[in-house]
Amino acid sequence: MPCEVAARFLILYGSQRGQAQSIAEEICQQAAEHGFTADISCLSNQHNYNLDSEIRPVIFVVSTTGDGDPPDTAQKFVRKIKNKSLPHHHFSHLRYALLALGDTNYANFCNGGKTIDSRLQQLGAKHFYATGHADDGTGLEVVVDPWIEGLWDALKKTFSSMEKNNSDLEVDLHLLKLSEADSQKGKEIKSDSSDVETLSTVLVASLKQSVPPLSQSALSVPALPASYLEVRLEQVSTERVSISKAVQLTQDDAVKAAILLELDISEQNLAYQPGDAFDILCPNRASEVEELLLRLDLQMRKNCAVQVNLLKNSTAKVPLHIPQNGSLQFILTWCLEIRSAPKKAFVRALVDFTQNGSEKRRLLELCSKEGSADYNSFVRDANVCLLDLLRAFPSCLPPLSLLFEHLPKLQPRAYSAASSSLQHPGKVHLVFNVVEFPARPEHPARKGLCTGWLAGHVSSIFRPLGTVPASEHLGTSALPRPSSTFHLPADPSVPVVMVGPGTGVAPFIGFLQQREKEREANREATFGEMWLFFGCRHKDKDFLFREELERFAHNGTLSHLIVCFSRDEPDAAGTVNRPTYVQHNLRLHAKNVASILLKDKGSLYVCGDAKNMAKDVNDTLLEIIGNELQIDKLDAMKTVAGLREEKRYLQDIWS
Repeated sequence: MPCEVAARFLILYGSQRGQAQSIAEEICQQAAEHGFTADISCLSNQHNYNLDSEIRPVIFVVSTTGDGDPPDTAQKFVRKIKNKSLPHHHFSHLRYALLALGDTNYANFCNGGKTIDSRLQQLGAKHFYATGHADDGTGLEVVVDPWIEGLWDALKKTFSSMEKNNSDLEVDLHLLKLSEADSQKGKEIKSDSSDVETLSTVLVASLKQSVPPLSQSALSVPALPASYLEVRLEQVSTERVSISKAVQLTQDDAVKAAILLELDISEQNLAYQPGDAFDILCPNRASEVEELLLRLDLQMRKNCAVQVNLLKNSTAKVPLHIPQNGSLQFILTWCLEIRSAPKKAFVRALVDFTQNGSEKRRLLELCSKEGSADYNSFVRDANVCLLDLLRAFPSCLPPLSLLFEHLPKLQPRAYSAASSSLQHPGKVHLVFNVVEFPARPEHPARKGLCTGWLAGHVSSIFRPLGTVPASEHLGTSALPRPSSTFHLPADPSVPVVMVGPGTGVAPFIGFLQQREKEREANREATFGEMWLFFGCRHKDKDFLFREELERFAHNGTLSHLIVCFSRDEPDAAGTVNRPTYVQHNLRLHAKNVASILLKDKGSLYVCGDAKNMAKDVNDTLLEIIGNELQIDKLDAMKTVAGLREEKRYLQDIWS
């Protein structure tokens, strides 16, 4: 049983997009269930904590952003602990655990957390629990869930060793072992296979059903997350900018449609540099919000004001992204990410609001350890959302409070600026592909949330490639997101290599527009070479910004325009070994690339797909450097790491 006076620990998080904060808050909420009291703070709020004298166990949850950097909210803290005047025993009193978040699709996996972890160790701090490294590329929950499970026992042991009076502290196990003989006191959870209806046909695993051995197994499922919100319905900012132009950059028969938007930011006076991005806040699709309201039997109350309060004795906090007195429709439209894949804790919570026995069993399987493979296949990898689950399990009717407790904040989507304010004062250009998710057994076909909304939003002023854009203005919400490093070198004489296939070319259009204006204003100045490696499927269908790029090459702004087309047929001459992708052209120009980076101290910029292109470009770079310097792969990796450290190998990539 928990001790009478709950042991207290501190949670500190550094979050860029809200994931680390959400996980930290989840740990805080679970603490009371295990007999602990947790205080929580963002690392940026240094007035809330003092590690120099902290004697409680401390838990860090830290994400990674940019080119392996700590998140913005942790930058000040990192600078503070990196102070070289601190003695090596500065944190010898500190006992801590750290959960690092990252994505293996990007370089410097979990480097934000690793940076803090290694520095704390250098200053004498001690782990009381092994560091976790969670991979968003395979699913954060694969590491996060078991890491949190094991945390409670580690805290128990830590407090036992720190406080003699609490030596008998016990912590409830986070997992409940369920079998035919197991049941909870009070409310029994039926989880054996007797609830599964007998089927006469051959079963194939799907979102709705499992097959043996899972369907016949005893299950280890997470404990039911404690409810902490009370939601009542009562009758009752971001910067708005204008979309002044929308142009299709691809032909109608291109595989993917690419659209350029021009935002009028003159009234808001939003400053940006080429290389910066803009956050676009988009709503959830109206049809999906309406279906969710109908499914929850709340359609007639969608205009009611929402009152959110903590349940009595709850130590949790009301999520900051849920406004008081906002209408239910507004909150479901603008505040909650209803498209997000439900985490296992959410799936577990849905079980208690599901009436059908076989549906309840299947939900228990999906959130259990034994059903992890099915969860990954039919929920996470299939991009299943809450509405998909409610369609698949019609007897499930969760209360509104459960959605507010488990659905994350609707995050803005970032798009790189494809323009320079020197060439387009008061305007910014954004470029995107309209993302298409094909139909699957788990869900119908649908467009990406933001790209689909933007495409529909501008349909009334949309113009095909080569036509004059309309002057009608439509509104959207946008805020600049400055980049700390992805900018042109401060010294214009430094040569630059840019790699940007597809819409990855967007920030480089801004670079080139900027450089063109700088050259016009400073004709006597020395400017370094600018190389661009661009690629697309078809020269005549999706060669983005073709006329503008050829103009840059013609007037000398762009020293070398190197292009490739992966789906075009070989020309009449039947070119042998024709380059297909940007990395092939990099290899063909290996001597030039190596000279720019190694001899001329130039910079390499890569923008685009992280999963394939960025990895292939990185592998090619290792090969180029290895061949040029006549060194093995390990030494080539060290050289590339040095380029990253010097901020001369920079990436703006996405998965």
